[in-house]
Amino acid sequence: MPDDIDPGWRDGIDGGERDGLTDVPGGVRLQKVLAAAGVGSRRHCEELIGAGRVDVDGQTVRRFGARVDPDRQVIKVDGKRIPARQDLVYLAFNKPPKVLTAMSDPRGRRTVTDFLGDRAERLFHIGRLDYDTEGLMLLTNDGELAHRLAHPSYEVAKTYLADVAGPVPRDLGRRLATGIELEDGVAVADRFRVVERAGSRALVEITLHEGRKHIVRRMLAEAGHPVSRLVRTDVGPVRLGNLRPGSTRDLSTREIGELYAAVGL
Repeated sequence: MPDDIDPGWRDGIDGGERDGLTDVPGGVRLQKVLAAAGVGSRRHCEELIGAGRVDVDGQTVRRFGARVDPDRQVIKVDGKRIPARQDLVYLAFNKPPKVLTAMSDPRGRRTVTDFLGDRAERLFHIGRLDYDTEGLMLLTNDGELAHRLAHPSYEVAKTYLADVAGPVPRDLGRRLATGIELEDGVAVADRFRVVERAGSRALVEITLHEGRKHIVRRMLAEAGHPVSRLVRTDVGPVRLGNLRPGSTRDLSTREIGELYAAVGL
């Protein structure tokens, strides 16, 4: 057993309010909830509890036998909320170009739904990508998280790779960081770098919190560098990585916890 684990961590398996947390009648043992959420093995989850690294509704719990209601209580490990409800789904999706960010389309165009197979859950797409833009989208049936991630007040950063007309001057990053005047107001980039230069084209990376329609394309076009291809690579802590176009993957427990933290949940 690790040295930093309280030797009394196995005490009070059914200790009621021993640590200030009242057991939920008929609830699920805390270490089982953690393991089901992907935190680790049951044994590892017990060690986390014994080390005081698990909170339930703001109360540190050291009893691995504590019983909780994962549908109603907020459970955190090392200060990061975990997805305790088993009915919630969190997906990363690599949207191909020429796909509509919608769950259906009366005109018969391909939509996000066409890539989800026979999933029974009713999923929401978090924010939008333009019809011609490709890359990372997040899908979930966690309505509260989806609402906050899409709301501009939480300013979750998004990163894009753009194939633009070159050559790119050295001061472009400074101009984007200072702000580009558009018809609906100034747009500001958080970070910018040139990834690659190739003749009359350049591949650039831009990060911003903006969520206005066509914002990246409009900013770069106004700066004199129209975009021919645009790929979103990051949404907050979630990265596209090597996910193939048209494919989905489950978010990790760490990614979900970091998304919760980014929007104050």
